[in-house]
Amino acid sequence: MAEYKKYHPVDSSEVSRFCGIRSFMRLPQLQTTEGVDFGILGLPVDTGSTFRTGSRFAPAAIREMSMMLRAASVNLDIDIFKYVSGVDYGDVNVSPCDLQKAHKAIELGLAPIVDAGVVPVCFGGDHSVTLPELRAVAAKHGPVALVHLDAHLDTYDIENGDTLTHGTPFKIAVDEGLIDTAHSIQVGVRGIFSTDAIRVSRDMGFEVIPAGELRMEGFDRAGARINRRVGDRKAFLTFDIDFVDPAYAPGTGTIEVGGVTSFEALYLLRQTKDIDYVACDVVEVLPAFDPTQITAYMAGCVAHEFIAMMAYRKRKAESGHSS
Repeated sequence: MAEYKKYHPVDSSEVSRFCGIRSFMRLPQLQTTEGVDFGILGLPVDTGSTFRTGSRFAPAAIREMSMMLRAASVNLDIDIFKYVSGVDYGDVNVSPCDLQKAHKAIELGLAPIVDAGVVPVCFGGDHSVTLPELRAVAAKHGPVALVHLDAHLDTYDIENGDTLTHGTPFKIAVDEGLIDTAHSIQVGVRGIFSTDAIRVSRDMGFEVIPAGELRMEGFDRAGARINRRVGDRKAFLTFDIDFVDPAYAPGTGTIEVGGVTSFEALYLLRQTKDIDYVACDVVEVLPAFDPTQITAYMAGCVAHEFIAMMAYRKRKAESGHSS
């Protein structure tokens, strides 16, 4: 067994995967920032959903399927926990009825974690939860680059008569100065209410790669575009599970066909492994529409890939390893 950092998953060769209380990857369930590089947080809020609801149950579903995730990455050739240490902080205690109150609880819950230099890896919840996450992150780092993988833009100023929904967080975040749009990019867009929607995002400063363009351009070139766009800025990764085609991730609230495969999603993500990410979330998993749990597992795989990329950057910084 590799010599691991302070906090790491239970060894599956010693304790069967299906045994024990569920935490993400069977990490220790602790409330500490000492000796911690990343922390898992559940954000069980779906009050901002405008179609199907139920993503409040996603953090539990993702943790359940994460028992299958391993402490190494084949694609990055790395034993993850030799380089990073992580814990599962549990869920932020949120109001199920008051979205503003829930958002404030998320912001306050993340603040001490971010201030301590721990990278939050969060599971929504609907996409509105990214707004209070960005508030906490920007309070520490200033405006951040946003790498936004999603079937939708979420830059509307109003949706269904409301200004705060899962379709409006990035309009609000831009207005509040939380995002450096000159270094931000939205990838995989294919569900829009009008042809003006993409123009509006671009007018805000975002670079936008619609799903069809992504397919035609290819994932290596798209990855290079993301890297050029972000540059050396500190970045926030937000991954809406509906970025992935519903053939591979059916359990989501607003499905859009014509998305990427699970392999392509993870491949594209790995192309951004050198970006200086300071936070990540995976949102819009809807367990009630995920009968085989493949969507929850996919969400866990995204987080696993993100953590593996953290380890990759640590190894590179420590040893000058180039790949």
